[in-house]
Amino acid sequence: MLKAINNTLFRKMINASAKILEENKKLIDSLNVFPVPDGDTGTNMSLTFNSAVREMNGCLENNFSNIADSLAKGALRGARGNSGVILSQILKGICNILASCESDITTKVFAKALQEGSNIAYKAVTKPKEGTMLTVIRIMAESANKNKKFQNFEEFFKAVINDGEAILQQTPEMLPVLKKAGVVDAGGRGLVVIFTGMQRIIEGDENLDLSIEEMINTYQADSLSNDFLVNLDNLADIEFAYCTEFIVSNMKKKTTTSDIDKLRENLMNIGDSVICIGDLQLVKVHVHTNQPNLALGYALELGEIISIKIENMLEQNRELKRENTAKEQNLKEFGMVSVAPGDGIANVFRDILVDDIIEGGQTMNPSAEDIAKAVDKVPAKAVFVMPNNKNIILAAEQAKNLTKKYIYVVPTVSVAEGLAAALGFNPEGTLDENLESMNNSKNAVKSASVTYAVRTTHIDGFDLTKGDIIGLNEKNIITKGSLVKDTTIQLIEKLITPESVNITLFYGKEVNEEEADDFQKELQEKYNYCDITMLYGGQPVYYYIISIE
Repeated sequence: MLKAINNTLFRKMINASAKILEENKKLIDSLNVFPVPDGDTGTNMSLTFNSAVREMNGCLENNFSNIADSLAKGALRGARGNSGVILSQILKGICNILASCESDITTKVFAKALQEGSNIAYKAVTKPKEGTMLTVIRIMAESANKNKKFQNFEEFFKAVINDGEAILQQTPEMLPVLKKAGVVDAGGRGLVVIFTGMQRIIEGDENLDLSIEEMINTYQADSLSNDFLVNLDNLADIEFAYCTEFIVSNMKKKTTTSDIDKLRENLMNIGDSVICIGDLQLVKVHVHTNQPNLALGYALELGEIISIKIENMLEQNRELKRENTAKEQNLKEFGMVSVAPGDGIANVFRDILVDDIIEGGQTMNPSAEDIAKAVDKVPAKAVFVMPNNKNIILAAEQAKNLTKKYIYVVPTVSVAEGLAAALGFNPEGTLDENLESMNNSKNAVKSASVTYAVRTTHIDGFDLTKGDIIGLNEKNIITKGSLVKDTTIQLIEKLITPESVNITLFYGKEVNEEEADDFQKELQEKYNYCDITMLYGGQPVYYYIISIE
């Protein structure tokens, strides 16, 4: 029986999870509810996890603090799409706990880590929705705390994964859209797969071939709590000058565990960002304070102090300002960054003075790091980011943690909205004026697209067969057919109004120029009261991306 996990075994567990997730990403992709070819939850989770693993494997120090820190940083930098960002926050929470481990991980510590992973993930989402991967990680954390009584990890993991699978099977009852499509939540499935990879190593099973059917058939349904407790407390701002770190060792004989608690209380009274962890053998302290002398004095009452490090954060800020002053003097007030799914669409964004373009879209979401790097290249103090896809918005928000520049995310969910927002930008306007104008502009357009169904299903009132051509507005499938042109005309017919004056179509890689030109002429004759513009978009997957104003 395995009673504790050391750092070497933990590395092996994480690498196994990455491999098993990579091998099953297509299956997880297929669980996406909407039957268009943007089913990339598994891909996003795998790319995020692989980024974390690369960072961890590059860490030469073999202690939990460094391993956990590198794992969390790698996940954040590689986070892609909503599922990837949420996964990065789950890993961050887990690593927050594991980073403080001075010895091997017990089931009690692992349960605490899962709880912190759940808490941090919920905080990352503005409006947490049950029936998603958030529900799965929360129930697994609750299960871990309920089953930490097990002294061995084999029984512990079996119980946690069983409850994770059980709540996953209930997600269709929480979200009607899942029930209608006949699938469980894709992100939740990804989480269960990740922890199953860890379980295989714990049980000494080197075979990482995974049968989802086997996972479903072997779990035992249990009564699960429906009390969804969400901790949304905000973290406090840092207000103190000196980052003070040290270790207390060789404790005095009179020192007790209550003295360690008292030290923690004293540190919280003189500063913030307090970490005071350990036992009567060793206590690690971190605090931001204006009185590091008092922090050291409190610690000397317990024992000897070693590994002292005091950094003046005010001086660090002044140095940074000195280095950046020359650059900042030449920066404009505002810039723009936009995500574009094709080279033609990218060129249109450049024509309307968007500073930098990130390649990406439905089938390939850029990571938070990709967005932050693009923002850093823009010679501006603040940058407006247009994600142009609902699955990229959270990654854009997360990019704020990876750059010193101010990022303002305009929550555009389509290319049409992104173009409208960019046209609403005024370089001479204030921040508030631009946010209002860009948001009003994006809300004034109707977005639509034409693609194909990737599986047979029933949704939005349509019986779809794999390969059917489908037309979508911002939220739903509203037309279907067998021919691209006919379906596109039906789609426009449903969205156009007597007040419409402009229709812009971006044709994708699957449409040739001659075909697009002929179609533009046909549409112009049909809607002679509108200006019809046909532009090369170059986007994959979507035959046409349409904007109606």
